[in-house]
Amino acid sequence: MTAAAADAIRAGRTALGIELGSTRIKACLVDADDPATVLAVGSHAWENRYESGVWTYSLDDVWSGLQAAYADLVADVERRYDVVAETFGAIGVSAMMHGYLAFDAEGELLVPFRTWRNTSTGVAAAELTEAFGVNIPLRWSIAHLHQAVVDGEDHVPAVRFATTLAGYVHWKLTGQKVLGVGDASGMFPIGAGTAGYDADLLARYDALAAGRLPVDSVAELLPEVLVAGEAAGELTTEGAALLDPSGTLRPGIPFCPPEGDAGTGMVATNAVAPRTGNVSAGTSIFAMVVLERPLERVHHELDLVTTPAGDAVAMVHCNNGASELAAWAGMFAQFAEAAGHALPDDLVYETLFAQALAGEPDAGGLLAYNHLAGEPIAGLTEGRPLFVRTPDSRLTLANTMRAHLYGVFGTLALGMRVLDEEGVRLDRLFAHGGMFRTAGVAQRFLAGALGAPVSVGDTASEGGAWGIAVLAAYARAVAGTDDLDTGAKRPLHPAASAEASARSLASYLGERVFAGAAISTADPDPADVAGFASYLDRYRAGLAVEAAAVSAL
Repeated sequence: MTAAAADAIRAGRTALGIELGSTRIKACLVDADDPATVLAVGSHAWENRYESGVWTYSLDDVWSGLQAAYADLVADVERRYDVVAETFGAIGVSAMMHGYLAFDAEGELLVPFRTWRNTSTGVAAAELTEAFGVNIPLRWSIAHLHQAVVDGEDHVPAVRFATTLAGYVHWKLTGQKVLGVGDASGMFPIGAGTAGYDADLLARYDALAAGRLPVDSVAELLPEVLVAGEAAGELTTEGAALLDPSGTLRPGIPFCPPEGDAGTGMVATNAVAPRTGNVSAGTSIFAMVVLERPLERVHHELDLVTTPAGDAVAMVHCNNGASELAAWAGMFAQFAEAAGHALPDDLVYETLFAQALAGEPDAGGLLAYNHLAGEPIAGLTEGRPLFVRTPDSRLTLANTMRAHLYGVFGTLALGMRVLDEEGVRLDRLFAHGGMFRTAGVAQRFLAGALGAPVSVGDTASEGGAWGIAVLAAYARAVAGTDDLDTGAKRPLHPAASAEASARSLASYLGERVFAGAAISTADPDPADVAGFASYLDRYRAGLAVEAAAVSAL
């Protein structure tokens, strides 16, 4: 295996995926002919900043972090295989979706990056939702742009290009202003069956913003939309130097379309076909459910986005995920160290999660709110993490940890109840993210929270970095001679249509990537279902306490 992997790396029969998540930038290298095989990984920790009322990352941190994660991956390759990586068969870039990166005609950033976490776009989101007849969430790029227009911000007349973080990195590495349809669907609504921006809604926006944009149509400011499998440019000489300042990395490597973390999460969990879904848990938590039919009504809890192949998806996005849980785990780790028994992080989580299993099904009457930032689904403009109990609650370590795990899923469950009311059905629901590495705990509680079986694969902790590596391998296969349906050798026209792309991507994942995957499934435990339902009733009622905390503190 080691010799074969070394040969594949030397020959460039590999696919590299890089994802800029909220707390880590991860790089994942796979065998392009067998994308289920992870060859090497690298990572770099980073954090957003709250500056002048805006959640942001500096572009300097973007590039220093990318370089560090890439260098870590290259070092891992050399340690494992005694090979210096100089080229790859394909590269893909993914990042947290939404937000606002606006550039002038010279490509200079006009205002600090406004991430998905900012909730200052309420006026714009409400106006656009009414004008479009579809839900426009606070974090979408068009909401940020329109809020700047409504507020008459000084930079608006200079805007010539707006994109997401993945689109920005891809542009600088390849020179191409493009975006995968999944990520693009978090910038501006996608037309049904078109895999492109909705032409009618573009016209409506142009009328709404007439005279206030520096261009004739907002479409001129947006990246070109591509579907999975389409060619998206090649690594330029300048891009290679940006990613690898050592000069070892060679230019000319093809790229797949850049995607958002929601899309790569769907790929990483084989959830791109109708009646499948996935839950991704990190700094934020969100569920993606591929729809069989349009929803009957507009719901503020649900975003309509797409898979990387362009199929319609209902997304329940919560700004707050596992960060508060991690903070509590960190406090217990500090206690252990102070007691003279320092523990590795993984063991801290394993110990606390095991305790949660011993907790009462309703967490003993305890409540944990994980709201570090505003949470639109819960009606909160700002966050105030709270741990709440009544005098008769049972305060134990087991109940405390179960409450915090339930708290990660609380707002998500509110949104998923809306899908239930719409009659949306799921055959499969997959979960991924670091909190699912401890086997059988978060997975079991999520199954109880949603009342549906939850599966976790052995790539759960690799997540979106592996997902975008798979999309890069898929683009390489489409551009080459692989017949994705029969295995025969024949030229393929890259993604001739959105329908063909969706069919081929689902086939590729099912037959080439997940056919031999180790999958564990947790069915809902009736006691957990009843216990979480009780917890959620208290959680919903206690949101008034959260709102009061935002007002008072």
